[in-house]
Amino acid sequence: MHKERKWRMKTDIQIAQEAVMEPITEVAERLQIEAGDLELYGRYKAKISEECLERMKGRPDGRLVLVTAINPTPAGEGKTTTSVGLGQALGRLGKKAVIALREPSLGPCFGVKGGAAGGGYAQVVPMEDLNLHFTGDFHAITSANNLLAAMLDNHIQQGNALGIDPRQVVWKRCLDINDRVLRNVVVGLGSKADGTVREDHFVITVASEIMAILCLAENMEDMKKRLGRIVAAYNYQGEPVTAADLQAVGAMAALLKDALKPNLIQTLEHTPALVHGGPFANIAHGCNSVRATKAALKMADYVITEAGFGADLGAEKFFDIKCRIAGLKPDVAVLVATIRALKYNGGVAKADLGKENPGALERGIANLEKHIENLQKYGVPVVVTLNSFLTDTEAEIRYVQNFCQERNCEFAVSEVWEKGGEGGIALAEKVLHTLETKESHFKPLYEDHMPLREKIEAVAKEIYGAGGVSYGAAAAKQLEKLEAMGFGSLPVCMAKTQYSLSDDASLLGRPEGFTLNVREAYVSAGAGFVVVLTGAVMTMPGLPKEPAALRIDVNEEGVITGLF
Repeated sequence: MHKERKWRMKTDIQIAQEAVMEPITEVAERLQIEAGDLELYGRYKAKISEECLERMKGRPDGRLVLVTAINPTPAGEGKTTTSVGLGQALGRLGKKAVIALREPSLGPCFGVKGGAAGGGYAQVVPMEDLNLHFTGDFHAITSANNLLAAMLDNHIQQGNALGIDPRQVVWKRCLDINDRVLRNVVVGLGSKADGTVREDHFVITVASEIMAILCLAENMEDMKKRLGRIVAAYNYQGEPVTAADLQAVGAMAALLKDALKPNLIQTLEHTPALVHGGPFANIAHGCNSVRATKAALKMADYVITEAGFGADLGAEKFFDIKCRIAGLKPDVAVLVATIRALKYNGGVAKADLGKENPGALERGIANLEKHIENLQKYGVPVVVTLNSFLTDTEAEIRYVQNFCQERNCEFAVSEVWEKGGEGGIALAEKVLHTLETKESHFKPLYEDHMPLREKIEAVAKEIYGAGGVSYGAAAAKQLEKLEAMGFGSLPVCMAKTQYSLSDDASLLGRPEGFTLNVREAYVSAGAGFVVVLTGAVMTMPGLPKEPAALRIDVNEEGVITGLF
């Protein structure tokens, strides 16, 4: 997001509302998808049929490009904007490209971050539809999640044949709005007919295991198997009670039937975009769906996808969870940074980021350096791009360029916010050059057979730069139990603040030698990973003092304002 660019004349939503979109049937036709293979949601968005996805499996795969970034700051980085602009630029170079992105959550839209459609002249459209409800996927996930919660509580109420211990119910309800008062609640108050009184909790929908399952499932059969493995509670003997035990799988799958199908929309320059699924990278695995990514690889020669927040979160999980589970092999990683964010990491106040400050840039670039090193540990070639701001100076750009080239990274300045695809030509050419000259030797960070603690410590030390890991008493006990239950071979999904490489949001730059604090661990058996909560990270965010919702409105003609 670039709200501080003084030369900015139009807001993102104004640019999006003025766009002339192609009918989605025409966008699909360029991908050899016939109108009959689309399930239309109006003129400009559609789901792709199961029959079409099945027919595509015989096509060869394109090249996979991951877009990631340094740790986010209030100065902004622009991963989605860069992803969209890169796709548009490849199109201008005559290349067949498809973008594969996550769907926005209503939480950030009404909270502090805003939507997730990109920005300026590098957006996916229809922007308002995408940011508000879209095709209903998140509502389906919310409903399926809460159906399982309702069936679990009803089972206890109706005699509790499975012997569920109400003190060991681990399945949480969810809502796709930031609402801190729902983090910890008491349910079942009232008369006996109102249920068993117990403590309960809410997470935001993007943190629901069902979101992860939808994004990692290959098809309906696989999704149902995964839903059945969900551990919802433990009985009085300490044994897991699953969604299959509660006979909830069929009804949950019925709610998710349409949500499982990828969504097709377009960019401002009519580049096709598959937007599907949306787990956060700080509290979940942070990638769009496997189905959308694999479908995109069959549709185009180049697929641009992104992973949430900084490379320590989104890229790590893309590599260690999504690629591991789905057998994907990325060909190149694009690492997004801004001069402003680097200076912020060097200790400059937000109000002073527009001033040239070589010392702060030299200090703050350590954050970029660590992310370059991390990506290279996975054996993937790296292209660094600076998302351009008017206040960037030639000396600052030259310093970052030299820094990257000394570390065997291609470098390009991106101007896609201002110029759309034209402003991404330099970046696209660097990506193409890297694909032609550097081979990816992708490998995950750790092996499946390693114990859970060793996996946690590998991520903490190798990716975050920690000196060690401290386990709270509850976390230590939980990890021991998960190993004993046979979940030790699963990858770990680290839940950590996005603002720092450490678990302390105030530690900017490149902190080293710190202790990572693990407070809780639980299994998402259906998704196929173990979630590890660190520091003070929350799975149900709260609204800021002045949420974005205060600025959003709709006029008498039905035109939405204030959405960004």
